[in-house]
Amino acid sequence: MAIGAGSKGEEPITAINVTPLVDVCLVLVIIFMAVAPMAMTMGIKVLESRAGVSTGAASAEENVTVKLDISGRLTVNGALVPDGAQLQPMISAALAKSKDRMVIITADDGNKVREVVEILDTAKLAGALKLAILKTETVPAPGSKG
Repeated sequence: MAIGAGSKGEEPITAINVTPLVDVCLVLVIIFMAVAPMAMTMGIKVLESRAGVSTGAASAEENVTVKLDISGRLTVNGALVPDGAQLQPMISAALAKSKDRMVIITADDGNKVREVVEILDTAKLAGALKLAILKTETVPAPGSKG
C-alpha cells in the first residue's frame, strides 16, 4: 500500500513560511541597536556655508583669526606665536575679547591636515565655541590659467 499516492486529502504546500524571515530581521535589528551607539563617535561638526548666513552675525574682525603659513609659522590675530606651547594661552586671551567665541583658521594648500587639526583641537581646548577653516587665497601668476 502506497502512502500518499493518490490521496485526495493532501495538497501541496503553496504558502511561504515567513517565520525564518522575521527571525532574521529581529536579529538584525538587535545587532544594529547594539552597534549604533559605538558608531556615534565624538568629532568636529562641519557645516558648509551658504550665501547670506552671516547676516546679523559678528564681523570677522571680532573673531579670533589663527593663520598657519607654509613654513609652519603661526599668528593669532596678527601676533606671532613664539612656540607651540604659547598657542593655547594666546587663543584664550583673544577669545576673552571675542563676541562669538569663534576661531577662524586660515591655512595654505601645502599645510598638512595634522597641523590644522592640532590647531582645531587647541582652539577647542582654549574655549572656542565655533570653529571655521579657510583656505588662503592664491593669486594666479600673470599669463597662467586658473
